[in-house]
Amino acid sequence: MLTANGDSVSTLGARMRKQRHRLSLTLQQLGEASGVSVGYLSQVERGRATPSLGTLSQIAVALQVDVSFFIHTPKTQDSLTRAAERPRFAVSGSSIEYEKIGADFPGHELSSYIMNVPPGYASEEVVHEGEEVIYILEGEIAQVVDGGEHIMRPGDSLHYLGSSPHSWSNKTDRPARVLWVGRMQYEQAAGANRIRPNEGAVATAFASSRP
Repeated sequence: MLTANGDSVSTLGARMRKQRHRLSLTLQQLGEASGVSVGYLSQVERGRATPSLGTLSQIAVALQVDVSFFIHTPKTQDSLTRAAERPRFAVSGSSIEYEKIGADFPGHELSSYIMNVPPGYASEEVVHEGEEVIYILEGEIAQVVDGGEHIMRPGDSLHYLGSSPHSWSNKTDRPARVLWVGRMQYEQAAGANRIRPNEGAVATAFASSRP
């Protein structure tokens, strides 16, 4: 399983801070450019929060680097992935393991992952552009969209706009597997989209699509 560059969340935060300083950006300016709240960016830099792939993509665009600056994922040679050979990785500090099922061919816009979610996991609340589709493969997920909670079990799916505040959790004592499809081709924001961590929530969410 691959992890974010470095051995800890604090290492990820240090890389983020170093690049921000290299560009002479304040946290406020980075927040305006990435669409991520200043408070959350500060938590990430101090190693107190673990951002999702989607949030990292937003930050990477604002810092003028590729998301691989923070996370290295295997390069797929074509669009076919075998179940036993699928690339797996995790963001350092996160308990979620991702299985990459999308391909990085030129011009692609959609990203797709299978997420292995441990019992008790809870995400932050996010708001962004675009849309997401999730499909429950195993276990149970409580998905909250615009204040309404949906208990989702195998075979259930949900398609929603990213502009609706949303978060999710695994409230059970069993692991869950979720298919996520969305878009991770980000344009630099202008102080609009904000990520707002729920109090007490583990700071990692579905890879936000732009979505």
